[in-house]
Amino acid sequence: MKAYLSLFLLSMAFSALAVAQNSSNLTNDLISELRQAEQGNAEAQLNLGMRYGEGKGVPKNDSEAVKWYRLAAAQGNAKAQVNLGYMYGEGRGVPKNAAEKVKWYRLAAEQGDLVAQFQLGNMYRQGEGVPKNGIESVKWYRLAAEQGDAQAQFNLAQSYYDGEGVPKNDVEAVKWYRLAAEQGLPQAQYNLGISYVLGEGIPKNNVDAYFWFNLAAAQGMGSAKENRDIVEKQMTREQIAEAQRRSASWKP
Repeated sequence: MKAYLSLFLLSMAFSALAVAQNSSNLTNDLISELRQAEQGNAEAQLNLGMRYGEGKGVPKNDSEAVKWYRLAAAQGNAKAQVNLGYMYGEGRGVPKNAAEKVKWYRLAAEQGDLVAQFQLGNMYRQGEGVPKNGIESVKWYRLAAEQGDAQAQFNLAQSYYDGEGVPKNDVEAVKWYRLAAEQGLPQAQYNLGISYVLGEGIPKNNVDAYFWFNLAAAQGMGSAKENRDIVEKQMTREQIAEAQRRSASWKP
Protein backbone atom coordinates (compact mmCIF):
# COMPACT_ATOMS: atom_id res chain seq x y z
CA MET A 1 0.00 0.00 0.00
CA LYS A 2 2.84 2.39 0.88
CA ALA A 3 4.52 1.71 -2.46
CA TYR A 4 1.23 2.39 -4.24
CA LEU A 5 0.73 5.65 -2.34
CA SER A 6 4.27 6.76 -3.11
CA LEU A 7 3.79 6.14 -6.80
CA PHE A 8 0.46 7.93 -6.70
CA LEU A 9 1.94 10.97 -4.95
CA LEU A 10 4.86 11.03 -7.38
CA SER A 11 2.42 10.92 -10.27
CA MET A 12 0.46 13.79 -8.76
CA ALA A 13 3.65 15.79 -8.34
CA PHE A 14 4.55 15.35 -12.01
CA SER A 15 1.00 16.31 -13.02
CA ALA A 16 1.18 19.46 -10.91
CA LEU A 17 4.55 20.32 -12.43
CA ALA A 18 3.16 19.85 -15.95
CA VAL A 19 0.18 22.10 -15.16
CA ALA A 20 2.50 24.74 -13.71
CA GLN A 21 4.73 24.59 -16.79
CA ASN A 22 1.73 24.85 -19.11
CA SER A 23 0.43 27.79 -17.10
CA SER A 24 3.85 29.44 -17.25
CA ASN A 25 4.04 28.91 -21.01
CA LEU A 26 0.54 30.33 -21.41
CA THR A 27 1.46 33.38 -19.32
CA ASN A 28 4.64 33.96 -21.30
CA ASP A 29 2.74 33.60 -24.59
CA LEU A 30 0.10 36.00 -23.35
CA ILE A 31 2.67 38.60 -22.25
CA SER A 32 4.44 38.33 -25.61
CA GLU A 33 1.14 38.56 -27.49
CA LEU A 34 0.02 41.57 -25.50
CA ARG A 35 3.32 43.35 -26.09
CA GLN A 36 3.11 42.71 -29.84
CA ALA A 37 -0.54 43.71 -29.98
CA GLU A 38 0.16 47.00 -28.21
CA GLN A 39 2.92 47.64 -30.73
CA GLY A 40 0.38 47.32 -33.53
CA ASN A 41 0.91 43.73 -34.73
CA ALA A 42 -2.40 42.82 -36.38
CA GLU A 43 -1.97 39.06 -35.99
CA ALA A 44 -1.27 39.46 -32.27
CA GLN A 45 -4.30 41.75 -31.95
CA LEU A 46 -6.45 39.11 -33.65
CA ASN A 47 -5.11 36.37 -31.37
CA LEU A 48 -5.69 38.51 -28.29
CA GLY A 49 -9.25 39.18 -29.42
CA MET A 50 -9.80 35.44 -29.79
CA ARG A 51 -8.37 34.85 -26.32
CA TYR A 52 -10.86 37.28 -24.79
CA GLY A 53 -13.70 35.96 -26.92
CA GLU A 54 -13.05 32.37 -25.83
CA GLY A 55 -11.71 33.02 -22.32
CA LYS A 56 -8.44 31.30 -23.16
CA GLY A 57 -5.78 32.30 -20.62
CA VAL A 58 -7.75 35.43 -19.72
CA PRO A 59 -11.22 36.05 -18.30
CA LYS A 60 -13.81 35.91 -21.08
CA ASN A 61 -14.62 39.49 -22.06
CA ASP A 62 -16.49 40.28 -25.26
CA SER A 63 -15.83 44.03 -25.02
CA GLU A 64 -12.08 43.40 -24.90
CA ALA A 65 -12.40 40.91 -27.76
CA VAL A 66 -14.14 43.55 -29.87
CA LYS A 67 -11.48 46.12 -28.98
CA TRP A 68 -8.66 43.93 -30.30
CA TYR A 69 -10.60 42.65 -33.29
CA ARG A 70 -11.32 46.24 -34.27
CA LEU A 71 -7.66 47.24 -34.10
CA ALA A 72 -6.64 44.28 -36.27
CA ALA A 73 -9.59 44.75 -38.63
CA ALA A 74 -8.70 48.41 -39.17
CA GLN A 75 -5.33 47.21 -40.43
CA GLY A 76 -7.03 45.00 -42.99
CA ASN A 77 -6.80 41.63 -41.21
CA ALA A 78 -9.56 39.63 -42.89
CA LYS A 79 -10.03 37.13 -40.06
CA ALA A 80 -10.43 39.99 -37.58
CA GLN A 81 -12.93 41.64 -39.91
CA VAL A 82 -14.94 38.40 -40.02
CA ASN A 83 -14.83 38.06 -36.24
CA LEU A 84 -15.82 41.69 -35.73
CA GLY A 85 -18.71 41.24 -38.16
CA TYR A 86 -19.79 38.17 -36.20
CA MET A 87 -19.72 40.12 -32.91
CA TYR A 88 -21.96 42.82 -34.41
CA GLY A 89 -24.29 40.13 -35.72
CA GLU A 90 -24.60 38.44 -32.33
CA GLY A 91 -24.53 41.60 -30.23
CA ARG A 92 -21.50 40.40 -28.29
CA GLY A 93 -19.42 43.21 -26.78
CA VAL A 94 -21.27 45.72 -28.98
CA PRO A 95 -24.93 46.49 -29.66
CA LYS A 96 -26.36 44.24 -32.37
CA ASN A 97 -26.01 46.05 -35.69
CA ALA A 98 -26.71 44.38 -39.05
CA ALA A 99 -25.27 47.29 -41.06
CA GLU A 100 -21.95 47.03 -39.21
CA LYS A 101 -22.03 43.27 -39.66
CA VAL A 102 -22.38 43.75 -43.42
CA LYS A 103 -19.63 46.38 -43.46
CA TRP A 104 -17.01 44.13 -41.88
CA TYR A 105 -18.02 40.99 -43.72
CA ARG A 106 -17.81 42.90 -47.00
CA LEU A 107 -14.28 44.11 -46.27
CA ALA A 108 -13.19 40.54 -45.55
CA ALA A 109 -15.14 39.12 -48.50
CA GLU A 110 -13.43 41.54 -50.88
CA GLN A 111 -10.13 40.08 -49.69
CA GLY A 112 -11.31 36.62 -50.64
CA ASP A 113 -12.34 35.27 -47.23
CA LEU A 114 -14.81 32.50 -48.03
CA VAL A 115 -16.60 32.65 -44.66
CA ALA A 116 -17.32 36.33 -45.22
CA GLN A 117 -18.36 35.70 -48.83
CA PHE A 118 -20.81 33.01 -47.72
CA GLN A 119 -22.25 35.16 -44.93
CA LEU A 120 -22.60 38.14 -47.26
CA GLY A 121 -24.49 35.87 -49.68
CA ASN A 122 -26.84 34.94 -46.85
CA MET A 123 -27.39 38.55 -45.86
CA TYR A 124 -28.31 39.58 -49.40
CA ARG A 125 -30.58 36.57 -49.71
CA GLN A 126 -32.39 37.39 -46.47
CA GLY A 127 -32.23 41.18 -46.71
CA GLU A 128 -30.32 41.49 -43.43
CA GLY A 129 -28.52 44.83 -43.16
CA VAL A 130 -28.86 45.32 -46.93
CA PRO A 131 -31.79 45.37 -49.36
CA LYS A 132 -32.71 41.83 -50.44
CA ASN A 133 -30.90 41.12 -53.70
CA GLY A 134 -30.75 37.71 -55.33
CA ILE A 135 -28.11 38.73 -57.87
CA GLU A 136 -25.73 39.95 -55.15
CA SER A 137 -26.48 36.86 -53.11
CA VAL A 138 -25.53 34.57 -55.99
CA LYS A 139 -22.39 36.61 -56.67
CA TRP A 140 -21.06 36.02 -53.15
CA TYR A 141 -22.22 32.41 -52.93
CA ARG A 142 -20.41 31.70 -56.18
CA LEU A 143 -17.13 33.17 -54.93
CA ALA A 144 -17.28 31.03 -51.78
CA ALA A 145 -18.46 27.98 -53.73
CA GLU A 146 -15.56 28.26 -56.16
CA GLN A 147 -13.23 28.10 -53.15
CA GLY A 148 -14.81 24.79 -52.21
CA ASP A 149 -17.23 25.77 -49.43
CA ALA A 150 -19.87 23.02 -49.41
CA GLN A 151 -22.68 25.09 -47.89
CA ALA A 152 -22.08 27.87 -50.42
CA GLN A 153 -22.17 25.28 -53.20
CA PHE A 154 -25.49 24.02 -51.87
CA ASN A 155 -26.97 27.52 -51.61
CA LEU A 156 -25.79 28.34 -55.12
CA ALA A 157 -27.45 25.15 -56.36
CA GLN A 158 -30.67 26.20 -54.61
CA SER A 159 -30.48 29.60 -56.31
CA TYR A 160 -30.25 27.90 -59.70
CA TYR A 161 -33.03 25.47 -58.84
CA ASP A 162 -35.35 28.26 -57.63
CA GLY A 163 -34.29 30.75 -60.30
CA GLU A 164 -33.40 33.26 -57.60
CA GLY A 165 -30.76 35.77 -58.70
CA VAL A 166 -30.04 33.68 -61.82
CA PRO A 167 -32.23 32.16 -64.54
CA LYS A 168 -33.60 28.79 -63.40
CA ASN A 169 -31.19 26.09 -64.57
CA ASP A 170 -31.56 22.52 -63.32
CA VAL A 171 -28.30 21.40 -64.94
CA GLU A 172 -26.34 24.04 -63.01
CA ALA A 173 -28.27 23.16 -59.86
CA VAL A 174 -27.21 19.51 -60.20
CA LYS A 175 -23.61 20.52 -60.85
CA TRP A 176 -23.39 22.44 -57.55
CA TYR A 177 -25.46 19.92 -55.59
CA ARG A 178 -22.99 17.27 -56.69
CA LEU A 179 -19.94 19.25 -55.60
CA ALA A 180 -21.46 19.78 -52.14
CA ALA A 181 -22.72 16.19 -51.95
CA GLU A 182 -19.27 14.84 -52.75
CA GLN A 183 -17.99 16.71 -49.70
CA GLY A 184 -20.55 14.92 -47.55
CA LEU A 185 -23.23 17.60 -47.11
CA PRO A 186 -26.42 15.60 -46.42
CA GLN A 187 -28.85 18.23 -47.74
CA ALA A 188 -26.99 18.24 -51.07
CA GLN A 189 -26.92 14.43 -51.18
CA TYR A 190 -30.67 14.37 -50.60
CA ASN A 191 -31.42 17.00 -53.26
CA LEU A 192 -29.17 15.21 -55.74
CA GLY A 193 -31.15 12.04 -55.05
CA ILE A 194 -34.36 13.93 -55.77
CA SER A 195 -32.89 15.21 -59.04
CA TYR A 196 -32.16 11.63 -60.12
CA VAL A 197 -35.68 10.51 -59.19
CA LEU A 198 -37.38 13.32 -61.10
CA GLY A 199 -34.88 13.57 -63.94
CA GLU A 200 -34.37 17.27 -63.30
CA GLY A 201 -31.10 18.47 -64.81
CA ILE A 202 -29.95 14.87 -65.23
CA PRO A 203 -31.39 11.62 -66.64
CA LYS A 204 -33.53 9.59 -64.24
CA ASN A 205 -31.55 6.87 -62.49
CA ASN A 206 -32.85 4.91 -59.52
CA VAL A 207 -29.45 3.41 -58.66
CA ASP A 208 -27.91 6.87 -58.34
CA ALA A 209 -30.97 8.16 -56.47
CA TYR A 210 -30.76 5.27 -53.98
CA PHE A 211 -27.01 5.83 -53.59
CA TRP A 212 -27.35 9.51 -52.66
CA PHE A 213 -30.43 8.98 -50.48
CA ASN A 214 -28.57 6.21 -48.66
CA LEU A 215 -25.60 8.47 -47.91
CA ALA A 216 -27.85 11.22 -46.57
CA ALA A 217 -29.86 8.68 -44.55
CA ALA A 218 -26.63 7.41 -42.96
CA GLN A 219 -26.16 10.93 -41.57
CA GLY A 220 -29.57 10.84 -39.91
CA MET A 221 -31.78 12.50 -42.53
CA GLY A 222 -35.16 10.83 -42.10
CA SER A 223 -36.67 12.08 -45.37
CA ALA A 224 -33.71 10.58 -47.25
CA LYS A 225 -34.39 7.18 -45.68
CA GLU A 226 -38.07 7.41 -46.61
CA ASN A 227 -37.30 8.28 -50.23
CA ARG A 228 -34.61 5.60 -50.46
CA ASP A 229 -37.15 3.01 -49.33
CA ILE A 230 -39.66 4.24 -51.93
CA VAL A 231 -37.08 4.08 -54.72
CA GLU A 232 -35.96 0.62 -53.59
CA LYS A 233 -39.40 -0.80 -54.43
CA GLN A 234 -38.82 0.16 -58.06
CA MET A 235 -35.39 -1.49 -58.30
CA THR A 236 -34.15 -5.00 -59.04
CA ARG A 237 -32.08 -6.92 -56.50
CA GLU A 238 -29.01 -6.37 -58.66
CA GLN A 239 -29.58 -2.61 -58.74
CA ILE A 240 -30.05 -2.46 -54.96
CA ALA A 241 -26.86 -4.47 -54.43
CA GLU A 242 -24.92 -2.13 -56.73
CA ALA A 243 -26.19 0.98 -54.94
CA GLN A 244 -25.38 -0.50 -51.54
CA ARG A 245 -21.91 -1.53 -52.69
CA ARG A 246 -21.20 1.99 -53.91
CA SER A 247 -22.51 3.44 -50.64
CA ALA A 248 -20.32 1.15 -48.54
CA SER A 249 -17.15 2.12 -50.40
CA TRP A 250 -17.90 5.84 -50.72
CA LYS A 251 -15.63 8.39 -49.08
CA PRO A 252 -16.00 12.21 -49.22
